[in-house]
Amino acid sequence: MSVFSRIFARKDPRQQAMPAYERIVALGRDPYWYLDGGVEDSVDGRFEAVTTVLCAVLLRLEGDDTDSAVRHFSVYLAELFVDDMDGQLRQNGVGDLIVGKHIGKMMSALGGRLGTYRDALATGDTAQMAEGLRRNLYRDAPVSDAAVAAAAQKLVDLSARLKALPISAIMQGDF
Repeated sequence: MSVFSRIFARKDPRQQAMPAYERIVALGRDPYWYLDGGVEDSVDGRFEAVTTVLCAVLLRLEGDDTDSAVRHFSVYLAELFVDDMDGQLRQNGVGDLIVGKHIGKMMSALGGRLGTYRDALATGDTAQMAEGLRRNLYRDAPVSDAAVAAAAQKLVDLSARLKALPISAIMQGDF
């Protein structure tokens, strides 16, 4: 590294969110989602499980979004998610011209899931939660009621665990 690049190099501020994002991915890859929850163990299924965990974390952060550091942190998590999905798409052979469209669809999906899970978690409406999970996590594929109930319980438990933690712990990936 040259002297000039050390002097003028800027650290990517998103790196502060990397431990939390890595924890989100690890929780999204928890075998529980695929065994008890019946999520398809495929690229799409893993995307959905990671997105579900990301939603739970973003919804927890949303409760403290009056703090600009928390708002920025939420944005960094979303940007890391986009970067990760971009890399996954390219690794799976999606060409440059189409990646942007896929990322746009993924971000739209994330927004829709945030709304669905926000409402269901806030009201405790298990029917709404089950419907949202069937539509999003399972993409309307046939799945047993027991699997949906297991996934719903996993999401409710995660949300409760996140609510009990201080924001600083979440921002450090300690959840």
